[in-house]
Amino acid sequence: MAMANLEASYRDQSPSNATTSAGSGVCMMSTTWRDEQHPSFINFISSFLSANSFRLNFVPISPDFIFNCGGLSVAFIFVTNLDFKCISPMFSRVQKLKGQFAHLYVVVILPTKEQNELFVHSYFKYGMELGKPTFVPVEDLEMGFEKIVKIALSRGVCKRQDAITKLKAERKQSVQAMDFFLRVLTSIPGIDNHDANALNQAVGSIEAIAKASKEYILQNTDLSADKAETISRFFRDPRFYMSPKINRLEKQLI
Repeated sequence: MAMANLEASYRDQSPSNATTSAGSGVCMMSTTWRDEQHPSFINFISSFLSANSFRLNFVPISPDFIFNCGGLSVAFIFVTNLDFKCISPMFSRVQKLKGQFAHLYVVVILPTKEQNELFVHSYFKYGMELGKPTFVPVEDLEMGFEKIVKIALSRGVCKRQDAITKLKAERKQSVQAMDFFLRVLTSIPGIDNHDANALNQAVGSIEAIAKASKEYILQNTDLSADKAETISRFFRDPRFYMSPKINRLEKQLI
């Protein structure tokens, strides 16, 4: 969707299951991040926040956004144009800010297959730990900012509600983590959703799978020897998992 249509596309929309009439809170936007964006996107953000009862302030802060709602502060890094130049600075910021903010999310726009591959390979290269912080990959700018507002509102609601509601929100976050788990595992050549679910149940986290031997995978899952070998190579051989086109290796492994 073109920038000129951003505001119109969401003029009458607001996040579902959230009460905003009494004022949702305050959104602080980094002045540095603001100056790097197209003015029409900033106008869209301002209108969208206003429609959802958020007050917008421009502040020289380290994260790109900080939302204060329901007595809780939630910080966001919003990467709108992922390329090789920004990979190292982005993960350096993540490592720094996750120690400063208890609630940090990284929203990354990944509209192309090449950007998705770059993100997945870099995630392992820079030693990220699943869920610490939570990465939210999306396909476009509008969806990305809508996700940010929904996450901020849901965390604020959790602060105000009882333990049962908090548990539901944690389950929702667990589903997001599982979606990311599947996205990472199915990026390995020849690995499908069934294989990823089998690995999750029998082996566990991505970190555990990365450490598991070919023999352990064969003993505890129904994966073939070829797939077990592929997974082992993916996590152990940098030339394999850092290849810009890992699908090219699929024929070599068959």
